[in-house]
Amino acid sequence: MAGESNGRKAARGVVDPEREIERFITMEAALLDEWRLNEWFALFTEDARYWVPATDLPDGRPGLTLGLIDDDFARLRARVDRLLSRHAHREFPWSRTRRLITNVRIRETNGDEISAAASFLVYRIRSGHVDPYIGHYEYVFRRVGDELKIRSRSAILDLEALEPHATVSFIL
Repeated sequence: MAGESNGRKAARGVVDPEREIERFITMEAALLDEWRLNEWFALFTEDARYWVPATDLPDGRPGLTLGLIDDDFARLRARVDRLLSRHAHREFPWSRTRRLITNVRIRETNGDEISAAASFLVYRIRSGHVDPYIGHYEYVFRRVGDELKIRSRSAILDLEALEPHATVSFIL
């Protein structure tokens, strides 16, 4: 109907940014659950960063504190290539994952960039075990032409430690 927004252009040609971000994040989650990592990687800008802070310092910042994962664009490309090969022994065969995304919200809009956050619960199923990873994402999206791209993606775990998981061998 005219004036309603479902993430597509409304009758007046305006896109509801909250719905657009929500649709983007849920599409991203589906790509990761389906191990379509090359398509997922294509969502990033060339100056992108993927950051997972240590569980004992969730407020840590890339370049200032030690994190579990701190990838720039080149390292993220290498991570994707390794995970899709047989060289990632912890993920061959691949774990099954299921991401539940909720509480998607825009925090700030500044020019062509949008800061957003979302809560997540990622179930990792491997070797008869089901491990829950709970936390929230912090994003900075950049509009590039007609599409959104990820400039920054942080996955902040609410876990106090990685036990019993002991590792983050897949993409949160």
